[in-house]
Amino acid sequence: MRRIGRYPLLVACVALLAVGLGAATPSLASAGSGPDACATTARSLTGTLADGATYKIEVPANWNCTLFLYSHGYVAPGEANPAQDVGDPITGAWLLGHGYALAGSSYTTTGWAIQQALPDQIATLNVFDQQVGAPARTIAWGHSLGGIITAGLIQDYPNRFTAALPMCGVLSGGIATWNTALDSEVAFQQLIDPSLQVVNIKDPAGNLEAADQAVNAAQRTTQGQARIALAAALGDTPGWFTPLSPEPAANDYPAQEHNQFLWDTEVDFPFVFALRAELEVRAGGNPSWTTGVNFAAQLAKSPNLAEVIALYQAAGLSLRADLATLNHAARISADPGAVRYLAKYISFNGQLPVPVLTMHTTGDGLVIPENEQAYASVVRQAGDSRMLRQIFVSRAGHCAFTPAETITAAQTLLNRLATGHWNGQALQPSGLNANATALGPGYNVFTNSAGTLVATPPAFVSYRPYPYPRPFDLGGWAGPGSG
Repeated sequence: MRRIGRYPLLVACVALLAVGLGAATPSLASAGSGPDACATTARSLTGTLADGATYKIEVPANWNCTLFLYSHGYVAPGEANPAQDVGDPITGAWLLGHGYALAGSSYTTTGWAIQQALPDQIATLNVFDQQVGAPARTIAWGHSLGGIITAGLIQDYPNRFTAALPMCGVLSGGIATWNTALDSEVAFQQLIDPSLQVVNIKDPAGNLEAADQAVNAAQRTTQGQARIALAAALGDTPGWFTPLSPEPAANDYPAQEHNQFLWDTEVDFPFVFALRAELEVRAGGNPSWTTGVNFAAQLAKSPNLAEVIALYQAAGLSLRADLATLNHAARISADPGAVRYLAKYISFNGQLPVPVLTMHTTGDGLVIPENEQAYASVVRQAGDSRMLRQIFVSRAGHCAFTPAETITAAQTLLNRLATGHWNGQALQPSGLNANATALGPGYNVFTNSAGTLVATPPAFVSYRPYPYPRPFDLGGWAGPGSG
């Protein structure tokens, strides 16, 4: 399973590029406590929780009573799984230097480990309380799968947190995420390689290898490229892949399709054609379904519709015929017990007990930015929109933020805690970019694929995501078959 084994390195190189959390945060006096109220002895604590997960805690001598609880991203089965208390050491050094304490756990399992992550993170907080002291403020934050865990923590344990910063998070929830993935899988299987397993995967390594061979063969023909684009469109995969590259022109459909091919081969296929099996084992069955899905209607909602139409015309293929093939394919039903599992670990009810700021790149093809629309929608239905703000960075890549952008996001959230209200002007892209620029060249950098720091201006942008392709939330859900 070559690519699966390599995937966490991609996460380490891309998802954890959000480094540093800046300077000039609101003072503790403005937050209601004296600057030395929690000063302590600097220490670093490690250990093992009751279920075998490990934890890591770092506390500076000038602790300011605020704790950042970090939730790390997806770790593929078989990969190293150490405790993490911050996304990268640069951010950690800044936080500790500015008086913030850090904590985080490994989670006791790898894969879609939300069931284990939630209690392990709370157990880590309990260790912190016992060995250091109860913080005045606890901010949950994390990247990618850590973003959905962050949102899950404040939903399931609302009294333990003061604010949350999910970054590039899977905020549509588990059921919606894997349903959307299944739509793309089915299109690829039905139109390119019918031998592929899309659910109940028995041979993950062989299935992924077959998918790799099929997508590479398809990419060599215009007909194959059109069908790759159709499968990508059903999952809203953007046609922009490499961070710091210019976004392809709106009508440069060949370039967009090539980038979708790169998302498939470099990032997404290991999840949909192999790692889905890990989820099915822990859920006790297949949690996804295509019953009731109209693939033509799904394509009509996609931001990639014009690309698909153009590539089908160039290839001399009938898009109508291929959509009919998908709509007449045997439907896939979910196992009700597996649906209940994934609803619990985790989907969202929209209730926000604390202020939440989310951040996402617009060119994210692993956790598409439409996740933010799904989260905002369920929060709005619950009547808690006042507690949520969302900001976007115009850049390709998963979690591809500069230190300055992450600093600015953290400062915005800290200011919300200090003042009790959101600063609308500071949340505008112009205000966010000005604040990020003011941090100086040392923070306005990005680590490229060669590991080199490249000067990179902030790229906050006004952005409105398309509707999530296959939304699902807990509002009004009565169990499998009702959503």
